[in-house]
Amino acid sequence: MSVVLRFATAPALPLHSAGKYVAAAYIVFVALILIYVAIMARRLTSTERDLEALKREVEARQPDEDAEHEYQGAAR
Repeated sequence: MSVVLRFATAPALPLHSAGKYVAAAYIVFVALILIYVAIMARRLTSTERDLEALKREVEARQPDEDAEHEYQGAAR
């Protein structure tokens, strides 16, 4: 409780000295946002690359499955 009272009674920083801290906080915030966006862009690129690989794999298997179905249909 005394800690809360101590912070409540502490004088505020004068505006001319608080500006540095506010600017630093904004810079850190913007840097974190940019890092987050970069990570998400990297993950998106990786996911798109994996999706394209899966599409190619499905397309490569498609003619083989069609040929098997035709062969099984002719045997009946």
